Amino acid sequence: MAQTRDLYLTAAAAAAELLAAPEVAARWHEPSALPKLSVRGLAGHLAGQVFFIPAMLAEPVPTEQPISIHEYYARVSWIGSDLDDPFNVLIRTGGEQDAADGAAALAARVAATVEELRTVLPAAPSRTVRRPTWGPWSISLDDFVTSRLLEVVVHSDDLAHSVGVPTPELPAEAVETVVDLLSRIALRRHGAVNVLRALTRAERAPASISAI
Repeated sequence: MAQTRDLYLTAAAAAAELLAAPEVAARWHEPSALPKLSVRGLAGHLAGQVFFIPAMLAEPVPTEQPISIHEYYARVSWIGSDLDDPFNVLIRTGGEQDAADGAAALAARVAATVEELRTVLPAAPSRTVRRPTWGPWSISLDDFVTSRLLEVVVHSDDLAHSVGVPTPELPAEAVETVVDLLSRIALRRHGAVNVLRALTRAERAPASISAI
């Protein structure tokens, strides 16, 4: 879907500007707002959501039938996992590695990748994509782009809060897409009654309906 790809490119461009902010470089080695993750590691993880798209496009087209994005989030093992789960450790390690050359180099690489994607992503044919770690199932490219939109929007807020700058303003459609996905995940994790109460009845709402 062209709109999904356009929303992703807009969010990725905003993330590139955030990563280039002097406040990010100034707090590079400080703790971020996320447990066990430095500003550097968080910046690298955010950048990875941009690097991920061309990497997936370079992979062979899977042959198995794709699942929906909602089934994708139902199958992933990392939602609600412990901070020291091997997957989460790998996320932190990968973020640090992506940011190893420093704030300026990371921001420049992200900006260049976004410019590349402005041409490559809209022209990419409809296809499926799969990571080897997923198992024998794949999702459509547009669903994968939507999942990266979620990551970019959420982690842009994390990074902005970590370094004391405003969260990037994004089109309402981008935020609505992300909130819709998060709501569906929260329903699976916490149940319909808890989500309903959290949205309408603060006096009997659960302590959290966090989706991820």
